[in-house]
Amino acid sequence: MKEKLTSLIKNSYAPYSNVHFACIVETKSGNFYSGVNVENASYGATICAERNAINSAICAGEREFSALYLMTDLDSIAYPCNLCKQTMLEFFDDKVLFNIMNTKGDMEVLSFKEVMTKIFSKGDLM
Repeated sequence: MKEKLTSLIKNSYAPYSNVHFACIVETKSGNFYSGVNVENASYGATICAERNAINSAICAGEREFSALYLMTDLDSIAYPCNLCKQTMLEFFDDKVLFNIMNTKGDMEVLSFKEVMTKIFSKGDLM
C-alpha cells in the first residue's frame, strides 16, 4: 500500500501549504478508493485526502469500511483533522484500522478510538 500512496501523493494539489496528503480507504466489500488533498485560495473550499477518499467510496455506493491508509510528506506523521474525523464518525465503526505514515517511512497502526484522541494542529505544518 505504501507504493500506491507514494504514487498517489504526487497528485495532491497543495500550492498554499505545500503539505501533501494521500489516502486510500478499504471497504468491507474489498474495494479501495483513493483521495488526495486539494487546496483552494478560498481555504474553506479545501478538501482533505481522507474526505476525498471516503466521498469517492460513498459515491460508488459503499457504506462500510475496514481500513484507512494515510500518507503525508511532512517530517512526522500527521493525524486526520477534526473535520475528517467527523466524517469518519458518520461512516466508520470501531473496527476500522488506521495505517498512518509519512514518505520517510515512519508509520503507526492505530484503532479508530486511538485516532480520535490524536490532533492535527498548526505545529504539524511547521
